[in-house]
Amino acid sequence: MYKIMFVCHGNICRSPMAEFIMKKLVADSGLSDELYIASSTTSTEELGNSVYPPAKAELAKHSIGYSGKFAVQLRKSDYDKYDLFIGMDTANIRNMNRIFGSDSDGKIYKLLTFAGRGDDVSDPWYSRDFGKAYSDIEEGCRGLIKYLREEML
Repeated sequence: MYKIMFVCHGNICRSPMAEFIMKKLVADSGLSDELYIASSTTSTEELGNSVYPPAKAELAKHSIGYSGKFAVQLRKSDYDKYDLFIGMDTANIRNMNRIFGSDSDGKIYKLLTFAGRGDDVSDPWYSRDFGKAYSDIEEGCRGLIKYLREEML
């Protein structure tokens, strides 16, 4: 099974949105048996907290569930357990490299790279635009599925 970890700063907005958007797209694509999807945080400030209420509301608008998700810490040992680490922004990429010590196997990517974009996923914590974050994440996840089908699966 191919394992993907989505990562953001707090694991209460963007990375859990990516986790659950991707799970839905994977299920709709018939790939659920081939992919394991999770999310985590590079910080400690939100550990144990559930998905942020406006992120929950945005997921619910698209009929996407999120139950049972609580912020968990990305750990150095995760590097050997997952095949891809997908950060939401440049700071997430920097923090993942710090946590892992390096990316010797080339597992770390920024999500919107898979959409042919170099920019960061809009951060709704600051913008308050959860719709824009959803749109960015969905675009990246659709590109990621295409990439996985062409390159990995």
